[in-house]
Amino acid sequence: MKKSNFEQLIRQAILTLPEQGRKAMSNVAFTVEKEARHQKTKEIGIQVDETLLGLYEGVPKIKRGTNYFNVLPDKITIFQRPIEELAGGDEKKLKKLISEVVWHEVGHHLGFDEKEIRALETKKRKYDQ
Repeated sequence: MKKSNFEQLIRQAILTLPEQGRKAMSNVAFTVEKEARHQKTKEIGIQVDETLLGLYEGVPKIKRGTNYFNVLPDKITIFQRPIEELAGGDEKKLKKLISEVVWHEVGHHLGFDEKEIRALETKKRKYDQ
C-alpha cells in the first residue's frame, strides 16, 4: 500500500477516537515508518519474537507542568509493514489494526502506562463485541 493511503487510514482512525480523547490531544505529531529500526527496538526492550506496531515518544499530558512550553511535539510513529503483514491483505483487518494502534499510542500520549492501556483495551474489546 502506498504510504499516502496508509496515512489516510491513520487520519480516519484518529477521527474515530472518542471526541474527549481527540480534544485532549495536544502538541503531538503522527508519523509513518515502514518498520522500526533495530536500534530503536533494542533501546525500548522489544524482544526478537515481538513486533512493534506503534511507538509513542514524548512527555505524556499528565506529566506536563507549568514549565512545559516551547517544546517540539510528541511523536507517535505507526509502523506500516508489520501492520500490513498482520492484516494479511484484509482491508477490514488493516483498518481495525491501525485503529487499535492509534488508540493505544494516544493512550500513552494522554498519560496511561502500558498496564492501564492493556486493561482499557480488554474493556474496549468486550464493549465492541
